[in-house]
Amino acid sequence: MRLPVTLLVLAVLALLPATARANEDRADGHLGFDLNAATIPELQQRMARGHLTSVGLTTAYLHRITALDGKIHSVLAVNRRALSEAAASDVRRRAGHALGPLDGIPVLLKDNVDTRDEPTTAGSRALTGTRPAADAHLVALLRHAGAVILGKTNLSEWANFRSTHSTSGWSGVGGQTNNPYVLDRNPCGSSAGSGAAVAATLAQVAIGTETDGSIVCPAGANDIVGHKPTLGLVSRTGVVPISAEQDTAGPMARHVVDAALTLSVLQGRDPADAATLAVPADQPRDYAALLRPDALRGKRIGVWRLSGLDADVDRVVDDSVAVLRARGATVVDVDLPYQDVVNTNEFPALLTEFRRDLDAYLGNRPGAPDTLADLIAFDQADPVELSKFGQELFEQAQAAPAPTDPVYLAHRRSATDSARASIDETLTSNHLDAIMAPTNSPAWKTDYATGDAFVLGSSTPAAVAGYPNVSVPAGYAGPLPIGISFFAERWSDAKVLALAAAFERAHPAYHPPAFVPTIG
Repeated sequence: MRLPVTLLVLAVLALLPATARANEDRADGHLGFDLNAATIPELQQRMARGHLTSVGLTTAYLHRITALDGKIHSVLAVNRRALSEAAASDVRRRAGHALGPLDGIPVLLKDNVDTRDEPTTAGSRALTGTRPAADAHLVALLRHAGAVILGKTNLSEWANFRSTHSTSGWSGVGGQTNNPYVLDRNPCGSSAGSGAAVAATLAQVAIGTETDGSIVCPAGANDIVGHKPTLGLVSRTGVVPISAEQDTAGPMARHVVDAALTLSVLQGRDPADAATLAVPADQPRDYAALLRPDALRGKRIGVWRLSGLDADVDRVVDDSVAVLRARGATVVDVDLPYQDVVNTNEFPALLTEFRRDLDAYLGNRPGAPDTLADLIAFDQADPVELSKFGQELFEQAQAAPAPTDPVYLAHRRSATDSARASIDETLTSNHLDAIMAPTNSPAWKTDYATGDAFVLGSSTPAAVAGYPNVSVPAGYAGPLPIGISFFAERWSDAKVLALAAAFERAHPAYHPPAFVPTIG
């Protein structure tokens, strides 16, 4: 059984030697600079000059979790070894052997990413008390880069693939994550905890996962940067799945440069994930080095407005277009074709893939239920799991056609081919470098009776195509954030990150949340 996060943080902080506590700045976040605004390069510069240590930085984040997470419930668990990992980073740095930009940087992981030393639950009580046999491939890469694994974040249970009436950010293990900008508003999902925690400055970066919208929507709703990489750029080995045809992990951060630096660490071939073997030999490795302040100049950007659904979104898109033009981009209004075909075929394909891929994951998870059918039975007997909403998607997936069924194969082929064509043809016919669209509408009030109240989103084409998509803060509806997304062709991660960074530099919209209880 997991300790409450506050108690666990206090237990971890108690491991800090008294001499170290005396030498560090007070860990209530007062490091002598604005942690909300600090980028990874700035933190590394401070550490290189001896003005900051990883232990001090990690301690500050642990104290922020204690002070603030009771309002938003974004952190499920804290790594008991976080301070020892930070101390090891400080030893390397003093010896002149720092491992790179992420060495000593605290990172939170969505709790569907396997860690060998902590439970990984996907938010489900069925997986509590068991530990994966090994780290996820991406966690091994983070550890190799010296990152401090700070802990695990809450999520929409099973990455929001359990019920047709679910509420994003709720799990049986972690309860409800709240939006830090307005606490009774939803953080969007399924990487709700990762998005809320980064917005509240409870970690420097977090890892999210996306099948369709689960990185970019919480990024937009929580006023941060979220990058959904091209499918295959980041290994899925050791990540609780929905679909190998769409799933990917990616970075969530307050700054594009931090997302770019983290992506460079996450990227890597994995023999256990065939999709990673398709990464081109000339794919960039240092994404941060390719960020340029003038990246928008001379570019042709298509704007998929999704207008008429929300007046505040329309205004933010208009303002964003003005930024693009002011920075030398040519803007062309576009309307992506084939969306009805994509939407009709994506969901039935995901049902089959979910049972196939989840059963495979559970088969390699010691002590866990063996199959989706076992999870359905567990939920029916559990007093918490079905207390807010049902498991209709579990039941539909259990009854879905087999992966060899011609009907399923036709659904997947139509969904993927149409999504790719919608982007590729739009880019080619309009001679575009990328497409910009609103990421999200203002966050809705969390309500278990009605479930999620999505108004609009632009994630589906890139998600189903397996193409890169990055959301960046763009504006507000009152106190509620609205993001815009840049997406383009397969393997164009460096390009969309550069465009997002140039937009962020020209239009720095992020501001820290005020934890307002409610608005009218």
